[in-house]
Amino acid sequence: MIDRRHFVLASVAALLPTVASSAWRPRQPVPRTLDYGPAKLDVYARAGAKGDPVVFFIHGGAWRLGSRNSVDAKPGFLLANGFLFVSIDYRMLPAADVAIQASDVEKAYGYVRANIAKYGGDPDRIAVMGHSAGCHLAALTGFRGGLPGVAALVLDDTEAYDIEALAKAQGGKLRPVYAQAFPDPGQWRALSPATYIGTARHPPVFVAYSNAPIRPAAARDLADRLRAGGTKVTLFDGSAYSHMAINRRFGEDGDALTAAVMAFLKTTVT
Repeated sequence: MIDRRHFVLASVAALLPTVASSAWRPRQPVPRTLDYGPAKLDVYARAGAKGDPVVFFIHGGAWRLGSRNSVDAKPGFLLANGFLFVSIDYRMLPAADVAIQASDVEKAYGYVRANIAKYGGDPDRIAVMGHSAGCHLAALTGFRGGLPGVAALVLDDTEAYDIEALAKAQGGKLRPVYAQAFPDPGQWRALSPATYIGTARHPPVFVAYSNAPIRPAAARDLADRLRAGGTKVTLFDGSAYSHMAINRRFGEDGDALTAAVMAFLKTTVT
């Protein structure tokens, strides 16, 4: 039989991991929310920030889900490392198509570039980072010249760099999640980031891929095309990550992607 003393000690011990893990979890900084026109964005800045490099984040969610609040450890980690962090909302499917979403991203970026100095950021040192659908939008707007003065692009895991090639790889038609986002084959080229490679000088690009099917090949093909045009590219093998983990784990202690991105940013915006 378990005596009362043993029961109490066991109960306390069961609580210890939760208490310890929460004690080690960094406090999430509180953002300033701003309205850039079509939607809102959050600016996270450390106290006394002045001229900090900026990471501008575009969330994923299949072009129809997600929000600027889906940032995990990114704000606290990046502020602790001398960055200012911005996370944006953009209008979602089905109310807004992907072309409108790309326009929203460009408007948000233009607003940040014009106003970020007020909050301690350097408008000439902005790295744009996107995951999944946000990765596609970062690549599309960045390659087509919609992010003037952008210092770097961090592209975190999408298949949608070349929509025509994606359809071919999927047996001649897009899977439902992509078919809903890109229903008109006549728009595939215009909405494909790869279409704009070589049309202008591109900033340095970090390309990461997860273990999801097609993504490694899509990322390698994009990197090859960019390098052929003279763009500096860092390609990260994220085959140890799922599609969700490659975004969620950024900023966690010991995370390999985080270390690689920070090394890239050190050479491009810091």
